[in-house]
Formats: sequence, structure tokens, C-alpha cells
Amino acid sequence: MSTSGSHRVFGQTDVQPTAAQDFAAIQDAIARCRGYRKDNGLYGVVDPALGRIMLEVGAVGAVVMPAVLGKPVRERLDSRSGPIIAHPRSGRWTFLTGPTDNSYLDMALFADLFRVCASVALPGSHIVLPSPTDEHTGYRTWIAPPEHDFRPELAEVVAATRACAAR
Repeated sequence: MSTSGSHRVFGQTDVQPTAAQDFAAIQDAIARCRGYRKDNGLYGVVDPALGRIMLEVGAVGAVVMPAVLGKPVRERLDSRSGPIIAHPRSGRWTFLTGPTDNSYLDMALFADLFRVCASVALPGSHIVLPSPTDEHTGYRTWIAPPEHDFRPELAEVVAATRACAAR
């Protein structure tokens, strides 16, 4: 049955998290964010409204691509692939790299990456790092978690991406 002002069906339960669950999720994200800072040099911040761990592109760069391209890129880079984030719902991977540079201004690079649905993250944009809630829901996970503060150079990942795309 529906009541005035409500569109809920009788017996239907809310699937929205409770305030206690939201608070716990944000606390978990804060703890994870501290670990990223301390252990991996990833100086993100937690968005209090969403509980997401946001990392500004600059000191850390990123190359985003379809997972089907990411797999051979990871193999080509081998142990130098560094941290890689999976976005299972969209089928995309994000390779975290050393500091960003001006390569995003290179029109030939832009065209090469655009053709394969890849891109270099722009300075000042944000990457969302996996939080415990993201991993639990499968929304965002680590393909290769960060090891200490190692990240490959942006140019290395771009070169591997171009080489794999050319095959």
C-alpha cells in the first residue's frame, strides 16, 4: 500500500545505508587514506559526503585505458607496472605514475590515446583510490596495489600503451 506523499510499496525495505553505516564507511576510508599517505606517498583526502578517497593529479600522474588494453600494457611493463586501479563496471584501468608532465599538451599523443579510448589524466583532476567500501562492492579495486612509494614514470606507461595499441 502506498501512503500519501510516499511511493513505497508495503513490505518494501529501504536499501539506503544507515547513518551508522555511513559513519563507519567514512572512518574506514579515513584509515585507508592514512595508510596510503604513510605507506605509499599517495596524499589523498576523503570526500566527507561520499566517503571516497580523492587524489589530485600532479605529484602523481595517471593513464586511464580500457582493461583489454591495460592487460598487455601491464605485461609489457612487467614488475615496473606500479599501482593499477580497476573499475570493473566500466571495464577500465588506471595506472598511477610518477609526476605528471606536459605530455597532455602533445596533440599526436592525445590522438594516439584517443583512438584506443585511453587518456593521460590532466593536472588538477582527481583520481579516486579504492576505499574499503569500493572494494567490498566491487566498484573500484586494486589490480596491482601500491608497493611503498614506487610508481613508474609517466613516459614509461605512455610508451607501453602506445606500443601495445599499435599491435
